[in-house]
Amino acid sequence: MKLWILLLGLLIVAAAAAFGWQTLAADPGYVLIRFGETRIETSLVFALAALLLGWGLLSLAWRLLRWPRMAWTRRSQRRGRERIAAGLTALAEGRYDQAMRDLERASHQSGLRAPALLAAARAAHARGESARADAALDEAAIAAPAAAQALRARFLLEQGKADAALALLKPGSAVPAAKAGALSPSGWRLLAESASLCGDHAAALEALTALTRRNALAPEVLASLQARVLAAALTAAPDADHLHALWSSLSRAQRGVPEALAAYARRAAGLGQMLAAIDELEAGLRRGWSDQLLRAYAELGEAEAPVRLRHAEGWLAQQPNHPGLLLALGRLCIQCELWGKARDYLERGLALASSAPLWECLGDCCTGQGEAADAVRCYRNALRSARGEPTRALADPIRAPLDTRASIVEERSEHGVPRLALPSSVPDV
Repeated sequence: MKLWILLLGLLIVAAAAAFGWQTLAADPGYVLIRFGETRIETSLVFALAALLLGWGLLSLAWRLLRWPRMAWTRRSQRRGRERIAAGLTALAEGRYDQAMRDLERASHQSGLRAPALLAAARAAHARGESARADAALDEAAIAAPAAAQALRARFLLEQGKADAALALLKPGSAVPAAKAGALSPSGWRLLAESASLCGDHAAALEALTALTRRNALAPEVLASLQARVLAAALTAAPDADHLHALWSSLSRAQRGVPEALAAYARRAAGLGQMLAAIDELEAGLRRGWSDQLLRAYAELGEAEAPVRLRHAEGWLAQQPNHPGLLLALGRLCIQCELWGKARDYLERGLALASSAPLWECLGDCCTGQGEAADAVRCYRNALRSARGEPTRALADPIRAPLDTRASIVEERSEHGVPRLALPSSVPDV
């Protein structure tokens, strides 16, 4: 198709040239130029040819005159690129003094000024020269105010000055980018983090909304930031009305975040709204199994503990070999002072997977039973397990961890094939 279009274009040009030549051959035109007593007479074709030739000669002369300056400009740009490349390499290698020298030289190039100054500020900050970093950021703010503002806020957060970073980033500050609300994605992220640290949860939620709308972060990073911000905001709710208003204002996806749901349930239980906390946690567990929600379900306090224990025991049919569920059952039994039952659940969980929370909870159970020696050994095992060290069996052989093959409940796949999880060994050192 392209070949046919090209041939058609050539035919049109050839026809136009032939028609024009016939027209000019019949009447080449007449041009008269008179200046004072001087008269120049020529044909139109010759006049057009002379104009084109004169334009070409003038363009060539202009290029020749500009060549030295253009060559110098190209050389300066090449040197600037080389310097900023060397400076960034030195910055990555930790040679901050060399990086600052190369980057400050590169900043003299107009096109490289802002990125070179921002990188020089990073090098000065990493070297511990705060005054030099601030000076570089002040100069960079002329060309790139949003980038300089975000980098200055990052430095403040790294120094533990979250309140200063929040004052810098929050709309209405003295920085032009913050006044206009034109924060960069990095600025919005830093605003969410600093506001959450300072307890300004309204600003943190606003920044989180802006980041979600801009799709500026990877899904995993955004999910982690969202979990922290939502959990902090819900935990800081002053009363039940504010808590329920904030919970209702969240989207369905945000209410499904395990960290947010657990924070809401704990805060609601702390404010005396135990039934609301239980309902939300049970609804969340029906939507998706989560160790974090199980832990929150077991840590709501002693209120309604028997009811929660009955519900949790009903989940054993679906998750018979889940250590998190067995830990939750053990905690709930301890709250109900069912010491023997709690010990059975916890020892069964330890037979499946030895972990610090299980050992700690078993220590609480032994304390409740008045077995101080076993309790001390359990607490020591919890510390060893947290450090990744081997644990020791309890002194009483009757109370030693159960045989895992006897404690694990058989599961079958959708095709009826037995699926039995192998136990994790509990070494006796």
